[in-house]
Amino acid sequence: MKPYKFTAFEPTGKLIIEETWKFASDEEAKAKGSEMIENKNFEKTTHRLVNTSGKLILFHV
Repeated sequence: MKPYKFTAFEPTGKLIIEETWKFASDEEAKAKGSEMIENKNFEKTTHRLVNTSGKLILFHV
């Protein structure tokens, strides 16, 4: 399992949440990360999910 960093922001740029999630691959992170974002009600909030090398896996403005 690899760590991925999830962050969500207010429209002002203020950080709402920052969490580390673990997934086996980028593909799993994209699929399961989307579900987790919906469960936390952040799907319409500016957010991003990145892997340890900084690659964007999910991003929403």
